[in-house]
This record gives sequence, structure tokens and C-alpha cells, in this order.
Amino acid sequence: MGSLPVSAVLSELLQALRDAPQVLLAAPTGAGKSTWLPLQILQQADFSGRILLLEPRRLAARNVAQRLAEQLGQEPGETVGYRMRAESRTGPATRLEVVTEGILTRMLQQDPMLEGVSLVILDEFHERSLQADLALALLLDVQQGLRDDLKILLMSATLDNQRLQALLPDAPMIVSEGRSFPVERRYTSLPASYRFDEAVARQVSQLLNEQAGSLLLFLPGVAEIQRVQTHLSERVGSDVDLCPLYGALPLSEQRKAILPAKAGRRKVVLATNIAETSLTIEGIRLVVDSALERTALFDARTGLTRLQTQRISQASMIQRAGRAGRLEPGLCLHLIAREQAERAAVHSDAEILNSDLASLWLDLLQWGCHDVAQLTWLDTPPAASLHQAQRLLQQLGATDGAGKLTSKGRQMAALGSEPRFAAMLIAAGNDPAKVATAALLVAMLEEPARSSADLRDSFHRSQPNWQKRAAQLQKRLQVKNGKADSDLIAPLLASAFADRIARRRGAEGRFQLANGMGAMLNNDEALTRYEWLIAPGLLQGNAQPDARILQAMPIEIATLAAQHPQLVEQHTEVEWDDDRGTLRAWRREQIGELVLKAQPLSKPDEADLHPAMLRWIRLKGLSMLNWTPAAEQLRIRLVCASLWLPEQNWPAAGEVDLLAGLEQWLLPVMSGVRDAKGLKQIDTVSALLHLLTWSQRQLLDTLLPTHYTVPTGSRLAIRYDVDKPPALAVRLQEMFGEARNPCVAEGRIPLVLELLSPAQRPLQITRDLAAFWQGAYREVQKEMKGRYPKHVWPDDPANALPTRRVKKYSAPS
Repeated sequence: MGSLPVSAVLSELLQALRDAPQVLLAAPTGAGKSTWLPLQILQQADFSGRILLLEPRRLAARNVAQRLAEQLGQEPGETVGYRMRAESRTGPATRLEVVTEGILTRMLQQDPMLEGVSLVILDEFHERSLQADLALALLLDVQQGLRDDLKILLMSATLDNQRLQALLPDAPMIVSEGRSFPVERRYTSLPASYRFDEAVARQVSQLLNEQAGSLLLFLPGVAEIQRVQTHLSERVGSDVDLCPLYGALPLSEQRKAILPAKAGRRKVVLATNIAETSLTIEGIRLVVDSALERTALFDARTGLTRLQTQRISQASMIQRAGRAGRLEPGLCLHLIAREQAERAAVHSDAEILNSDLASLWLDLLQWGCHDVAQLTWLDTPPAASLHQAQRLLQQLGATDGAGKLTSKGRQMAALGSEPRFAAMLIAAGNDPAKVATAALLVAMLEEPARSSADLRDSFHRSQPNWQKRAAQLQKRLQVKNGKADSDLIAPLLASAFADRIARRRGAEGRFQLANGMGAMLNNDEALTRYEWLIAPGLLQGNAQPDARILQAMPIEIATLAAQHPQLVEQHTEVEWDDDRGTLRAWRREQIGELVLKAQPLSKPDEADLHPAMLRWIRLKGLSMLNWTPAAEQLRIRLVCASLWLPEQNWPAAGEVDLLAGLEQWLLPVMSGVRDAKGLKQIDTVSALLHLLTWSQRQLLDTLLPTHYTVPTGSRLAIRYDVDKPPALAVRLQEMFGEARNPCVAEGRIPLVLELLSPAQRPLQITRDLAAFWQGAYREVQKEMKGRYPKHVWPDDPANALPTRRVKKYSAPS
């Protein structure tokens, strides 16, 4: 093992760990960084405490621990152990512990000092999983505030060195040599004349005929693995074993894919990108890379995740190719044109940029962090996803109105489960039957069955991994010996998925969810015949606006409403009756957007009616009100004041702002208003003035007056416009004696003067009166003297007396 490439940098790495709090190691696939290096650090670094080795996947964690233990002639649970969800093998002598990333987060929450731990190794950090990013942020926080002796080692085959070095400028970067054996990389596009799965099978069978050795095939997902396996079973020889490999497979099937083929036989491992990383698959010298992966993308607008099949990054292509060179020279065939491969992204997006952040935000709140800026991130969590997470946690009762953890939220955080699942477990209380049912439901939802969408079918199946996980959750809740009861499923699900209660609408398996979204089932699903469902398993559709229902069960809505009365809200709503030309009021009982019962109201209380009318105005728009010219001008003046005099902190008066603030300015003047006719009679000017303090009203009238007094004493209206300068229409002769252009807004905004003839017809438009007197006025004077000889047309208008009359009355008395 000492001949492994990473052994060449071992002494340099040990020195770096002695000198620096963080160390970066770039070691390509096959270098031995996962299955050899951690033991050498344990034996030679002279750390007094344990070493934690983080792996991004359970399958990799279990197998890395097995390989490390075998080198000591031991079984996992002795010097080397592992911990992951639903499985643990550690003992009092364990000094090197392989854990999955979520386990580390729980360890940190329970003991921020990480007592007894000297080094944390984050393996395969290039995958940039959400939990790895969170773990790094928390570990750096621990280093800075609690444990300056704690060491962090980040290692990967394809580290994003430039960004990591910018984040950790003092961390030494150690680079190991590449793989042990060369890998020839070829590129070819799949022919469009065949379906994807058949075209892939053809390429694989052809390569098997041309080359010796076992083959690893990377495919985007389980469905593709199953279809390609079917095609390959007809094409490969009898000496070839077809071995699928993905996370949901039983352990025995995973081991079959990982172990070397029997003597005289070859194997084809059909894997998702689970096989890219530290997991070692024995005997592989051929790799076929579909160059595709299936990733989960979270939509903060809907709160749902959609699956997207996309091209992998160049870093992933390097990782996949490297699997062919572990034991001897190998060959990798990328099923993509070379020029397309070269245009692929250098690195994949970090998971934190495209994920549901509810679990992360719950972890941060438990950590005592109320602002992501308090921690150091390689990629800052997106604001939109954080807002969605905060809304969900408040909906679940994990946080209060101020966004702080409630006692329920602290209980949820301590469980370490996804927030909705934690809420369901907490809702079970100490009732053994409820706890057993909730625990089984969580196990089923974490690893859903692929056969049926009906949760009732799955609930009565005996599946060992579900039973094991459920038992672990019951132990964590310290409530045992309960028996799961299918009658408890609906009320428990409603405690966590109330927004996913669904009502059938029309035919073809379409439903509406309580959150207002649409959802659908395949027509052949038996669940389509039920009017009401609760659907905890949803997937955002790629081509359709409706979400796909993956897991659901029918419910009796009246029974559920009785069990969870807090779900049902009473609303008074108003709507326009086209036949009568008036508003009608309704009292509705609703779960979210779903109406259970509606009753017309003849004379609702104003306390109920007015909020409903405000909701109706928001739906229909401000045109429902009486916008007189004076009201519209006041609104525009407020908008202009914010633009021209921002230092005065004026209230926002755009349409969106006014609709959002109806309670502040419109509601106070709605006394006695009971219908649309009453709304039209409201003095909108008086209503808008509720936005302003007394001093602001005075200031607005001073700085942006409604009228301007011209030299003759006439008080003329100023016309304000959001998109144009304010304008004043005035007869030219009334401006005689005005040397400069009048302005508003403390002289910042000159008025546009629309100068009129004695017959009130436009003569000139100007924002510079002085320039007009000295220039264009001469032409106007010449023309006007001939047309209006009885009027005064002085040669020096800037210094002449203004007049509203003809010559006979113009001379001073």
C-alpha cells in the first residue's frame, strides 16, 4: 500500500497538519486518500483524540470503514468504526470513525467543542454537498471561537483550488500525483436513430467485445439502469454478470457490485454517480460514461424539488474516467462529443445553491446563528431559498413570529431529521402507537417504495430497512413497544404536510393542494377516485405546471378537520355579482385554499367585511376606488416626492405599495362602507392623506405645491406626471416680468411651461424661460402682434408688466 501515489506526500501532509488549522489535499482517484491515508494519519500524526472521516454517502462510508479495518486485520467497530443513519458500528476503542455528513452536524449540535476529536477530514469535498458546506461552516466557527487546536483536512480528487484558497488563504495546498495507471479517454456521440437506453447498451456490448476486463457504466438514474440492464441481458455473453449499483439497493446487492467478479467471469456494474467517489469497485478497467446525471433542483417559489437530467461537469468526467485506472491501464468511453465535453462546466454547482434549506436553517437556529453572514461559506445560501425555509419552519411551529426557535423547534432540531419529519415525530407525543406509526411513516418517506403511490400499500409491507429505521427513531424518542396503526396515518401526516392536503378537481387525476398549487396522479392510479388526499410525496414537473404525486393516501376530510381543528380557518370573502352589479359576502371554512363550506352572508359585521373587501381590492386593483383628478395628482406627487426628495423619507405610493398598505390608508375611512358603490364614494384624497404625518402634509404642499401663482396673481394648477416633468399651462402674457423659470422640489425640478396664446392655444413649450425671452420669443412676438393687435407684446418681456387684459386695460392706473 505504501506505493500508492498519496504516500509520496505523507510527510508533507503530516507537517502541514502540525502547523496549520486547515489543510487542503488534492489527490486524484486511485491515490489512496480515502482507504489508506486516514490510517497513516492515525498512526503517525500523534493526535491524542479521535479522527472523524466524513463521507458524502452511506454506501461509501460503510465500504471505506470496511477497507480501513481490514488493513488492521479487524472488523469495523474496533479501531475503525462507522456511524450513519440507522446503522452504527463503534466501540470504546474506536479512534478513527467514518461518518456521514449529517451525523457530524448532530455531533456538533450536541457538543460544539467536539471533545475528544483532534481532526475532522472532509472527503470528496468537490461534491459540495449541502451537509459538507454546512459542516465546514460550523467547523470553522468552532475553530475560531472554541477550539484553536482542532484540525480540518479537506480532500478531494478535483478540489476547486482557487476558491478554497481564497476562503482559506493560510491553508497549505498539497497536491498528490495522479492515478497509478494511464487511462485512454475516448469520445463518441450516441446515434439519434436509437433510444437512449438501447444506444448505450450497443456501445457497452461493442466495447466488451473489443476489450478485456470488467466494465463500470455510469447512468443518470435508476430507471435508466433498469432499462439498459434489460437491453444488455440480450447482448452480453454468458460469462458476464450485470450488477446494478444505487443507494436504494439492499446491502447484499451493493456488495455484489463492489466485489471482484469470480474467476473466469466479467461484470458490468450499472451505477449512478454514487460510484464516482471514494467507493472502490474491484476489477474495473473499462468505464462507459453517459456524461449525464440526475440532480435535484429546489424551486423556492413552490417549495418543491424537481429532478433534472443534465450534462455532468468536466471534474465529474475526470472522476469517472479515473475509475478505469485503479489496477492496470484502462479505457474510458465518454458518450459525448469531445467539443461538447470541453464546453461543459468545470465544476458542478454546489448543492447549497439548489436545495431546500429548511433543515439547514433549523440547524443554524439551533447553533445560535440568525444570519448566514455570521458564518464563513464557500457559497452563501440563496436568500429566496432561505425565505422559503423560514416560512416552512414557522408553518410547522418550529419558530415564532420573530423567527426564533420555539420549544417545539428545539425538540425538532435535536432529532436531526428533516423538519417535516421531525414535526410529525414531535406531534406523536409520548403515545406508543402514535410514535410507532410516525416512525414507520418517516422511514417510508425517507426511502419511498417504487411500486405504488398509495401509502396504505407500503404501510402494511414488511421491509427490513423501514423496520430498522423506525426502531432507531423510537429509541431516539425514548418511546418503545408501540404498534403502528394505519388509522393514525392521516392525522400524523397532517401535522407536517397540511399544505399538501389535496382535493380532486375534474377528471384525469388532477387535484388542487391546500397551498394553491395543482397536482396530478397517473390516470391508472386507484387513488384518482378519491375526492380528498394527503400527498406528502410531491415532485415538481419539468414540462407541466402541476406537481406529480408520488406518495399519497385518501382521507375523510370531516374526520381530519375534527382531529385537527386548527387546520380549518374561517374567512369572510366578497365577490362581484355580475347579475346584480354588487358585492356579495361569503363566510367560508377553508384549509389553506381549499373550501370546505361556504355560506352567503346578508349583513356581515364590518370587522369581517372590511378585511374581505380589502382582499377583493387587492385582487381587482385600485381601479375599484374613486380616483378623482385630485386623488390621482396627490398619489403622483407622493411618488415624485420619493424620487426627487428621497432624504425626506416619504411613504411609498406606487400601485403595488398602496395595495400592500390598504389597512394603513384606506381602512380608516371605510366606516359605513358595505358595497362597491360605497367604495366609489370614499374621498380618496382624504384616504391617501392618512399616509402622511401633519408635518409631511405641510412639507409636501410647500415643496410640491398643487398650484403656482403667476405674476398676474392667477393661481394655476401644476400637472404632475410620474414619467414626465411637472407642467404648468399658462397664457404667455401672464408670465411677463418673470425672468427665470419657476421650479418645485427646492428648486431641483424646473416646471415645463406650456405658454398659451390669448385664445388659450399652445405657442411654445420650455423649461428655460430666460432663454425663451432672449430667443424664440422674437418670432412669437412678430406673429402674435399681427394676430392679436389689441394685446401687449413688449420688446423686453422679462421686465414688462404681466397682464390678463388687452391694451386698453393694460396701462397702470
